[in-house]
Amino acid sequence: MKSTWFQRYLLPGFIVQSAVIAGAYGSGKELEQFFLGHGPIGGLLGMTVTMIVFSMVLMAAYEFARKFRLFDYRSFCKALLGPAWPLYEILYVLMMILVISIVGAVSGDILHDSFGFPTWVGVAGIMFLIAVIVFFGSTAVEKVLAIWSFVLFGTYLSFLGWHLVQHGGQIAQNMTAFDIGAGWAKSGLAYSGYNLAAVPALVFCIRHQHKRSDALIAGALAGPLAMLPAMLFFVAMIGQYDRLIAAGDDGPLPVTILMDALQGAEFFVYLFPIVLFGTFVETGVAFIHGVNERIDHTFAEKGVRMPNWVRPAVALIILFAAVVLADAIGLTGLVAKGYGTITWGFLLVFVLPLLTYGVWLIWRRPDDNA
Repeated sequence: MKSTWFQRYLLPGFIVQSAVIAGAYGSGKELEQFFLGHGPIGGLLGMTVTMIVFSMVLMAAYEFARKFRLFDYRSFCKALLGPAWPLYEILYVLMMILVISIVGAVSGDILHDSFGFPTWVGVAGIMFLIAVIVFFGSTAVEKVLAIWSFVLFGTYLSFLGWHLVQHGGQIAQNMTAFDIGAGWAKSGLAYSGYNLAAVPALVFCIRHQHKRSDALIAGALAGPLAMLPAMLFFVAMIGQYDRLIAAGDDGPLPVTILMDALQGAEFFVYLFPIVLFGTFVETGVAFIHGVNERIDHTFAEKGVRMPNWVRPAVALIILFAAVVLADAIGLTGLVAKGYGTITWGFLLVFVLPLLTYGVWLIWRRPDDNA
């Protein structure tokens, strides 16, 4: 079946966006931890670094996957790292548990704070939805992630627009009222490092690409697609810069502070939590589907079809482990303590080899479909 332009050029970026949006990105917690301390302009500069690194790495990753027909992270990493490929899998599993722990923690808090539901309702709901979606395989995953990405963009644009109407003057004033903090480039690199961790697990959608230009265009677009919602949200955060800084790590989530700052926009109180909850589902689905594709490929190598029940079973096992971790450590601890070593590990185990040895492998072999 011939792939559409959407599947070739935009779908890979939406898949990446779905993986990185997570609970802490979507609620503003990650943006606060990584970028807010560098000042309004410094934060946006750091995000621009992340976006550029995303595009560079994704262009190489998509072409590597397309050229060598590698559509699960085990095959991808074996071709890139050889016998050292289990290092990636160890880091990936640790990162997946960490990210889904954040997703589980925030999903319960969001539904509790917004609608008064017990926290277990949000946790149970996200577990159920993820298990159902991954059960139906790649085609269903691609459709769900793409559709919800459009909903996400529309909501973030509306949210920023409302803040510009009510707090546009304060946003403009704060842009220049604070100095650009040192270290914004390092934060941008670090943020890209751990978010790119999932890329080898997201290459299942690259089966739609048939020539080099498909991969390069998709990779170039994926960086902006992944980071634009964060930039829109961060601009809204700039209008509440003083309140966010004063709240600190133990204060309300940035999204809560931003919603409280709006007047006459009560529909956001209901819309934003629902959309945010959907992004949590997106992230969990993207990460766990990557594991299922890895397991499915292992079954295929042995000439055996993977039983359908394995997909939701794997999802539930991972989700239970993540929920236990979130309950033990807490959201702020997960964001502040969980990313450092793993982030730099991915830069060494995945990004550096891909941009050196991986690119060399790509150019060494002629491509009839270039």
